[in-house]
Amino acid sequence: MKRKLDFVLKARNGSVIFEDDSILVLEKPPQLLVLPDRYNHELPNLYDMLTEEFGKIFVVHRIDKETGGVIVFAKNAESHASLNSQFEHRAIHKSYLAIVVGRPAEAEGIIDLPISESQTHPGVMKVNRKHGKPSVTNYRVDELFDGYALIEAMPESGRLHQIRVHLASVGLPVMSDKVYGDGKPFFLSQVKSNYYSDGDEKPLLSRTALHAGSITFAHPQTGEQVTFNAEMPKDMRSVLNYLRKFRSQNALTYSHA
Repeated sequence: MKRKLDFVLKARNGSVIFEDDSILVLEKPPQLLVLPDRYNHELPNLYDMLTEEFGKIFVVHRIDKETGGVIVFAKNAESHASLNSQFEHRAIHKSYLAIVVGRPAEAEGIIDLPISESQTHPGVMKVNRKHGKPSVTNYRVDELFDGYALIEAMPESGRLHQIRVHLASVGLPVMSDKVYGDGKPFFLSQVKSNYYSDGDEKPLLSRTALHAGSITFAHPQTGEQVTFNAEMPKDMRSVLNYLRKFRSQNALTYSHA
């Protein structure tokens, strides 16, 4: 018999990727909170859904509301402790995909900039070289377009909004990021010169173009190294398809690539 969780996730284009007695791995849909909102507890969120389903669930890590992709929960205290320890010792490897605005200066690199919360805007993070916490993000360019790029970001630390803050700090804000970028939706007319519409044009993407693509860790019960992946959401795939069609520039390559 199918559970309510399966139906709720499927309705939002999410799914259960893996489940056993120790862990639960989900494909979180974009626009769904992981934890209850601090101001509006009525907003749908994964924690409440999972608590209703399992009675007790342990949060291991978080993903921003607008970001979709792989997220792991622990089903018992022992598994929770194991996964927390792996995070603390940077033994868990995560990979994100981001569509950014701008042209990366290098094909790959490391962004090593400390991050702290803004004193004037709670919940907003910023680079703070004096008082920020150490934060490192590795990145490489997967695809390069005229004015845009698809980047794989691999954070070593897990600060709030880390990838978005780091990419914005080097002049590569994530597309449609309302906090660290211009927040503008992406329309086909932006890249297709002869675009015509007889009505209001709908955006191809109107949320932060960031996706949690994969996660690798040691299974807390067996010790086996496991990797879980989630397919990129339709809105990001659609943007990439049109960028490949109308903004692909073979000349935009790196001399050392």
